[in-house]
Amino acid sequence: MDFLTWMDTIQQRTESALEAALPAPDLAPARLHDAMRYAVLGGGKRVRPLLCHAAGAIFDVDSKVLDAPAIAVELIHAYSLVHDDLPCMDDDDLRRGKPSCHVQFDEATALLVGDALQTLAFQTLSTRLAGIAAARQLDMLHLLALASGSRGMAGGQAIDLAAVGQQLTIGELEYMHIHKTGALIRAAVLLGAHCGEAAPDALERLRHFANRIGLLFQVVDDILDAEASTATLGKTAGKDAAQNKPTYVNILGAREAKTMASKLRQDAHDALAPFGDSARRLHELADFIVERTF
Repeated sequence: MDFLTWMDTIQQRTESALEAALPAPDLAPARLHDAMRYAVLGGGKRVRPLLCHAAGAIFDVDSKVLDAPAIAVELIHAYSLVHDDLPCMDDDDLRRGKPSCHVQFDEATALLVGDALQTLAFQTLSTRLAGIAAARQLDMLHLLALASGSRGMAGGQAIDLAAVGQQLTIGELEYMHIHKTGALIRAAVLLGAHCGEAAPDALERLRHFANRIGLLFQVVDDILDAEASTATLGKTAGKDAAQNKPTYVNILGAREAKTMASKLRQDAHDALAPFGDSARRLHELADFIVERTF
């Protein structure tokens, strides 16, 4: 199938898997469960599940096996967005074109939503996976835990908060985003590869690809924040500049940021060369990340 059809198929199966994994809205405590579903369902590009499925496709892994790791990393991502929007963090009232979780419900509920989504991610990934040896599944749990914590996404967010109003070098900005944005993107790719028992050299190539894609995603995000509208983005445009946060655009300028994005895309493509056509979906996702408008 063509890329857009494949992407729509994976997004739909991810939505169905997320809906099945989340507690029913009428199950006590109903308000918390309703808020969890509000924060997760019916929005988002599902880039991380797409990357997980695309990496698994290199090793002919059945999509049914990939659903659990794909939604586990997406649940971590969703929790991070709920917490990121809180007044004590980035303080944003809009997410995915609708009121942020703490606006729709309240701050305490949003805080608990993040906590509950994080534990649900590990509950999902720790459930017995058909065809995956227990030792390998334990490695996958360890991988996601590292990507989510102080040495990954949460640590990157801490660096980001401390950087407001500061002048960072490109190297410092890259270090921050390798953790804040890149850690879960890297985990998504590697989780998909682990489902296929990838050899060490293949994992290393995919790790390099994911590192390039993680930075690429953030560079494009910074460009869109500076150039796209709130209606297009589904979140508040121009927020980074308003909060005096260091970005690739305000350090390099828009033209150089776009040049950097082009170089990162090519580097990502080069990393996949030995996989041949089996990595076609990852190639297409690299292009999608650059060419997206939201």
